[in-house]
Amino acid sequence: MMRLRWWKCLPFVFLLSLQPVSAKEKVLVFAASSLTNALTELADRFEKKTGDDVILSFASSSALARQLAQGAPADLYISANTKWMDYVIAQKAANADSRKDLLHNQLVLITHISSPENSIELNAQWDIAASLQGSRLAVGDPAHVPAGLYAKQALEGLGLWQQAEPRLARANNVRAALLLVERQEAELGIVYQSDASIAENVKVLARFPAETHQPITYPMVLTKKVPSAAAKAFYAYMESAEAATIFRKFGFSTNG
Repeated sequence: MMRLRWWKCLPFVFLLSLQPVSAKEKVLVFAASSLTNALTELADRFEKKTGDDVILSFASSSALARQLAQGAPADLYISANTKWMDYVIAQKAANADSRKDLLHNQLVLITHISSPENSIELNAQWDIAASLQGSRLAVGDPAHVPAGLYAKQALEGLGLWQQAEPRLARANNVRAALLLVERQEAELGIVYQSDASIAENVKVLARFPAETHQPITYPMVLTKKVPSAAAKAFYAYMESAEAATIFRKFGFSTNG
């Protein structure tokens, strides 16, 4: 009887030996829209290195922060400003100890590549209405989109906000503002340098002085108290020399 039972166990033991040693893991990343191109390339590289899957969800930092506060099951969050990261931390929707400043960016004024205008001097004397020629100034909505918040600060710093506000085309995120200029639905736009660097149909007319707005910083954080091994690995990869090279290629500056 004992011998029979032993042989009956063999198929089960054999099947167990066929199981993979470790299962593929998934990492869900919530990230600001301006990171779309850079993170897509980095996620692809990470997947090839590790075999894990990286799922990227892009939107305005504010929309993603609110989703996290409501319990969305992301593994990492990368914001385009510190305000919405502060909100996520205050809502206890992230692991505050893992918060790090990852990237920096610049704010630029753009127009369509076909425009005869090649430069604009950004100062209190700039006639925005004349430059727009009856069109609009595309920006991320200053009510909640980080790029729009920075744009408002910069315009206020130059004494131009009252002139600009009634002429704004408010977009749900910075990439939507970029698209309005690319489609020539807005004569001008205020976006990040990183957005302008990947657009084929726009050109930069001016860079806003850094002193006119708060530093454009991208903090990242692990959202779970006990992150998965894959989440921790992708988080570490974001700070690698390889990642820094890719981020710089897309117009960001890094700490290293």
